[in-house]
Amino acid sequence: MALSAVILDVDGTLVISNDAHAQAWVEAFATYGYDVPFEKVRPLIGMGGDQVIPKMVPGLDKEEGDGKAISEKRKELIIKKFAPTLPAAPGARDLILKMQQSGWQLIIATSATSEELSLLLKAAKVDDLLAEATTSSDAEHSKPDPDIVAAALEKLHLEPHQVVMIADTPYDIAAASKCGVGTIAFRCGGFDDSQLERAIAIYDDPADLLAHYNESPLANS
Repeated sequence: MALSAVILDVDGTLVISNDAHAQAWVEAFATYGYDVPFEKVRPLIGMGGDQVIPKMVPGLDKEEGDGKAISEKRKELIIKKFAPTLPAAPGARDLILKMQQSGWQLIIATSATSEELSLLLKAAKVDDLLAEATTSSDAEHSKPDPDIVAAALEKLHLEPHQVVMIADTPYDIAAASKCGVGTIAFRCGGFDDSQLERAIAIYDDPADLLAHYNESPLANS
């Protein structure tokens, strides 16, 4: 059976936000007295706070104490400080429109909260186009664990071979792979081809995929 649905990541895929997320973590940790360098947290962007916090400071937990406070501070920084000025990824809106015109069923799968997601979609200039989503509230564990992708598959009522994911980090690819879903990867999230090598195809950004749409995995829909 042909592919019929696309699971969409947002951060680093439709909006250029990965550096902002890393900086938000740096500032959130610093607020509570933890020195976490940008260079240490940046490679982990694409994971959710449940993964990032204990990797940065062993013993901390997103659900309690300083870990919970740091997680809430990071969310506040994204919403109030960073999200309003984030640029859309090149071609993001045009690619979504093209996929909709081609008959794809689209669903978001993100580690962001619902509140963050609405702002990120506005930044990507696709908030009027995309409605269906799985977020952090739909999953016990964030990427690279498969929970969020599995939740998206359940909402789609489709088998993994009928679905492809579009994303930008190795953690997205790992999560999708654990569910049997292939990933089209974008470089605009800041990861290089060696880190994205498990993807079924790699493009610079949405505009690059759109320019090569007829030779891409999406042409098989």
